[in-house]
Amino acid sequence: MKKVLIVGGGLIGARHVQTVKDHPRCTLVGLVDPNPDIKTGEGIPRFEDMAQVTTPVDGVILATPTDLHSAQGQYAAEHGWHMLIEKPVAGDMGAARALGDAVQQAGVGSLVGHHRRYHASVQQLKHLLTEGAIGTPVTLSMIWAMRKPDAYFDGNWRTAGGSPVLINLVHDIDTLRFVVGEIVATAALRGRGLRGETRIESGAIALAFEDGATGTISFADTTPSPWGFEAATGENPNIGTTGQDMLRISGTDGAVSFPSMTLWQGTDWGKSARQKPLVRADNTKPPLDAQLDHFLDVMDGAAPLIDVADATRTLEIALAIEDQLAAQTTGDGHARSALA
Repeated sequence: MKKVLIVGGGLIGARHVQTVKDHPRCTLVGLVDPNPDIKTGEGIPRFEDMAQVTTPVDGVILATPTDLHSAQGQYAAEHGWHMLIEKPVAGDMGAARALGDAVQQAGVGSLVGHHRRYHASVQQLKHLLTEGAIGTPVTLSMIWAMRKPDAYFDGNWRTAGGSPVLINLVHDIDTLRFVVGEIVATAALRGRGLRGETRIESGAIALAFEDGATGTISFADTTPSPWGFEAATGENPNIGTTGQDMLRISGTDGAVSFPSMTLWQGTDWGKSARQKPLVRADNTKPPLDAQLDHFLDVMDGAAPLIDVADATRTLEIALAIEDQLAAQTTGDGHARSALA
């Protein structure tokens, strides 16, 4: 039985608490969070700070605000604790590299919570592309558009700094890296602000992949819509499920839409593309459960599906996009025209 400590009891931290409590291969040794109002159930030790933990720990799950990840991860490394860090891996590139150095020097295992890599449907999509089901990928389009409730921003850091790029799209960026390939260039346009704040709320992003494919992501956290990974797959119990495709990839021999896994194959525009029957992968195991399974294996020496070094590349791309969007703001928060 692996002894797991959780740091951070917010939305995702609470889900980790329940996942660890329910898992037959590990035990929850405690929750670190200074907020006494967070409930974990009877018999679970509570700590205000990691330094208060004196019981043995095999692995720690860091589900805290991004800017705390690097320091907390370095603390864990110094104590020989394997770590699962929620995404994004750190708040900036310097912090991410410092964490990577600490992990390497300590020789502990690291895993970063880009849990979509564990989705059976994402794994199936990656396999389809790898096996050439649509030929060579050429272009793709993705939409992430949802309206976050006002309470999501009340009295916390998200009001000013809660950009959907680092909170939400960092997942999509990592999924595209995992499924399609390395992203080598980005260009972003900022959309309108509707909540009266200066933070980024919407926009469009162009992507270039290492193998020559290109793609776009349209995003907004101010618009109710059926399109977005969480709504499409039903992975998050806090977000309504629609089952609508939010990603389409086309190649030299056909196309596929996700998550319905609708596969099309054809030749040229003189003949209609034909839909090819495809059995969808079974997503019965929640990705957080599959991720915890893997984290326990990483503690025993298994190669991580995404470690700190890999996640640092995803962070680098997300930060580049964030910088491109932020550079387009004016005093009133509207996008500045790039046309003269």
